[in-house]
Amino acid sequence: MSVHILLIEDEEKIARFTELELIHEGYEVTKAADGREGLALAESGRFDLCLLDIMLPGLSGLEVLRRLRKSSQMPVIMLTARDAVMDKVSGLDMGADDYITKPFAIEELLARIRVALKKSAGTETQKNSQQASAGSPQLSWGALRLDPVRHTVTYDGQNVELTKREFVLLQTLLENKSVVLSRDTLLDRVWGYDYMGETNVVDVYVYYLRNKIDDVFGVKMIQTVRGVGYVIKDETP
Repeated sequence: MSVHILLIEDEEKIARFTELELIHEGYEVTKAADGREGLALAESGRFDLCLLDIMLPGLSGLEVLRRLRKSSQMPVIMLTARDAVMDKVSGLDMGADDYITKPFAIEELLARIRVALKKSAGTETQKNSQQASAGSPQLSWGALRLDPVRHTVTYDGQNVELTKREFVLLQTLLENKSVVLSRDTLLDRVWGYDYMGETNVVDVYVYYLRNKIDDVFGVKMIQTVRGVGYVIKDETP
């Protein structure tokens, strides 16, 4: 069964070139030239992966992604002419699996597609395994509880809303309590070994977690080890 890719791109030359290269590689491709049409197609459940441009008419790529993530975890690779760190972080924060800056080499895009599809297949296998098991034990720190199966986080019974990346980062730190994890280690475990962005994205996401947990509940959960990385110590706050 062939892999079906949705390409949402309004620049016709880029869209056509990308479409032909993907077809040559054996992928089935459907194109959309604006955000609203692209979102409707993406929500149909027909596709295995989405290539999504940020600058789109109708709805921006980031808005398409935000709405899509309410109902689907289909792998999404952002295509963008922007190279500012916060633009990349915004896409990742909203649930993008990867991004590539235009103009891009088609070989790099194909490699990123293969990695995203492989990760998606692995995640689905892991999810099925978890559901088939008796359940995974919750991770905790003081009054905080993280449930890996239900994908929920609470503090003293109150729900803490986290994005996909924030959740995985917190889970990774909790699974390694009292172990100092370097930024490179966290990038590898949370974003994947193939991540090619800036390492300070880890600092940005630690800031997000502190803003949602430490600042709200008056605790100091994630500790900074200067020059090394981050750690959650195995002790009651």
